[in-house]
Amino acid sequence: MIVNALRKNKIVAGILAIVRIYLGYAWFTAGYHKIIDGFDASGFLQNAAANPVMGPDGTPVYAWYTTFLEAFAIPNADLFNFLIPWGEAAVGLGLMLGCLTTTAAFFALVMNFAFFFAGTVSHNPTDILMGFFIAVAGYNAGHYGLDRWVIPFIRKTVLKQTSTAATNETL
Repeated sequence: MIVNALRKNKIVAGILAIVRIYLGYAWFTAGYHKIIDGFDASGFLQNAAANPVMGPDGTPVYAWYTTFLEAFAIPNADLFNFLIPWGEAAVGLGLMLGCLTTTAAFFALVMNFAFFFAGTVSHNPTDILMGFFIAVAGYNAGHYGLDRWVIPFIRKTVLKQTSTAATNETL
């Protein structure tokens, strides 16, 4: 019932538009400031690896994440210095404009969980909750945005290419 309302109700679409614009603005401004002011994730990554989230028994809760940081993220800090600010800005634009909203919400959740696994609580739980509702709502979250035109265009283009490929295979 709740999922049905999230995915089909136009009043809910209006509420979700407000939520996604708010969340998108937060993501966009975070990314924009990192792009303009410069950003270096290496200190954050090294600190997250050196001070992992610990359980009550004194063992790391996300040992796999610490391994990921040490084996991939820290050696490729320059890649993350690019991906984080531009990813935040792109997610923010997608959410604010309601363009590829579900994709933007998915990547917002990925980044929120990455920050969460690194031990940064901050506003991540609230952002995860908002991102979850937007992602579950799918197309309806972007109904009052560019998705209203972009998604049908993509569907039409993909269906046209699929039917063309199927026709060529049968010949």
